[in-house]
Amino acid sequence: MKLLKTSFVFCFLLVQVPQILAQEAEPEKKQADTLKVYSKFDFIPGAKILFFDDFSTEAIGDFPARWNTNSTGEIITTNLFAGRWLHLKGEGFYIPETQGNFTDNFTVEFDVVPTNELEEENGSLGFSFSVISGDINNPNEGGAIPGKAGNRLYFDNWTLFFSSYADGEYKLNGSTDYVLIKNKQYHISVWIQKQRIRFYVNERKLYDLPRGMPEGFAYNIIRFDTDNDSHPMIGNFRIAMGLPDLRNKLMTEGKLISYGIYFDANSDKVKPQSNSTLKEIAQVLKENAGVKIKIVGYTDSDGDNAANLDLSKRRAMAVKQELVTQFGIDSTRIDTDGKGETLPVAPNDNSSNKAKNRRVEFIKM
Repeated sequence: MKLLKTSFVFCFLLVQVPQILAQEAEPEKKQADTLKVYSKFDFIPGAKILFFDDFSTEAIGDFPARWNTNSTGEIITTNLFAGRWLHLKGEGFYIPETQGNFTDNFTVEFDVVPTNELEEENGSLGFSFSVISGDINNPNEGGAIPGKAGNRLYFDNWTLFFSSYADGEYKLNGSTDYVLIKNKQYHISVWIQKQRIRFYVNERKLYDLPRGMPEGFAYNIIRFDTDNDSHPMIGNFRIAMGLPDLRNKLMTEGKLISYGIYFDANSDKVKPQSNSTLKEIAQVLKENAGVKIKIVGYTDSDGDNAANLDLSKRRAMAVKQELVTQFGIDSTRIDTDGKGETLPVAPNDNSSNKAKNRRVEFIKM
């Protein structure tokens, strides 16, 4: 298949274009203000967690129970990257076994570390990610073009290709230059709104395709494919549904539960991927200057109770500091607290439920 080149969108990109304007009335030329173009990371994760797996509840060396494959893989730990990872070790497909159709608006997120066996330091030959409409119990449906319809994103050595297809035919193709470096961790975010698909690596948006998802299909499958040279590690995989109604939840219902604020394990440092969610909350506060809020942090039940309580309090304070320093919200309008592992919203019995309990709540005062 021959794919066409397309342009792509940069996030967090600053472009400076020098311009010299002639000044007839003055003997010396003066440099005008340079053009500055800004683009913010605009990804906002879904409001309801459908599927989450950090592989923390399963044995090292096993293939995860909630995934399907026609190849081989195992749960591992490493000396360089925290947590547990699913190492895709063979050639074939890897599918999380979700149930039912996704909504019109949903998000997918995961961490990935390329560990290909190429001699080059750069490149990630043969790793792809697909959103598919099909029969999850029949992964071979459609053959080389799986399912009835979908969008496939494929990382070659130095290029990210995409292919949109339906009923066995390619509808839209394109590519952009991008390199995943071997043994480096990346965060992938995918946002689907009906036909529109946005694809991000870390805080950079690589694709924003208004007609990237063929119309008239219900999407229900997330799929990874690898070849013999590509053995990436996948971690912190999450699917979430629905666009968060931050304004209504906070102003009308009086409480907003957010899963869009990210921290590393056992850390109170707010990760850059939290920017869009924090920006939306800050905008609500700016438009309602008389409103005060309390930020409350929560954890799952893993680890020591006292340590979890302390961590939840520090995380709530860190979120406050972001709103104050990065978005200009008056600190006197924000109180903070932490509840640790108390008041869970789901049993702490699997990865998905634990992810629901790791949350930040905003309460209108």
